[in-house]
Amino acid sequence: MDSEIKEEIPVHEEFILCCGVETQVLKCGPWTDLINNQSGTRPKLLIFIIPGNPGFSAMYVPFAKALYSATKRRFPVWIISHAGHALAPRGKKILKSSEDPNAEEIKDIYGVRGQVEHKLAFLRTQVPKEMKLVVIGHSIGSYFSLEILKHAPELPQAPGVGDGKGSLACCSPWSRKESDTTERLN
Repeated sequence: MDSEIKEEIPVHEEFILCCGVETQVLKCGPWTDLINNQSGTRPKLLIFIIPGNPGFSAMYVPFAKALYSATKRRFPVWIISHAGHALAPRGKKILKSSEDPNAEEIKDIYGVRGQVEHKLAFLRTQVPKEMKLVVIGHSIGSYFSLEILKHAPELPQAPGVGDGKGSLACCSPWSRKESDTTERLN
């Protein structure tokens, strides 16, 4: 029998209005507001998960908790829903996002290009400019991740994966070996 007491990993659910669309964000770890947290405890890196279809964030919570635990709880792990794929429960407060000054008008927020712009707007308004990013995408989320890195080279990326300039993990969160993803983060 496992006599070790396992501490519950906190997961905070938020709904934010991003590009005019309700967006669910699940945040693993104690950091829920990286922009306004100016304390010395603010992490230097964010692990950002973009799901595949149907864009249901909750499906990725076990993976996010495993990543958070495998990185010794040093970095927040956030999961973002696709635009239009999650509605806030009745009575749930919806936070408003500041406007992204670099954003172009998104003609089809629910299309592929619109989903990429949606994620870019979120990152630009909710993540400090100096914070390093590890972007993990699953299925269509992998494509969105590649497009984000291509269209937003100004977003700081964590070193160590691929060409050494930034981190991108395009993988299945149901990989047999948890170390496939986490060994690159440690």
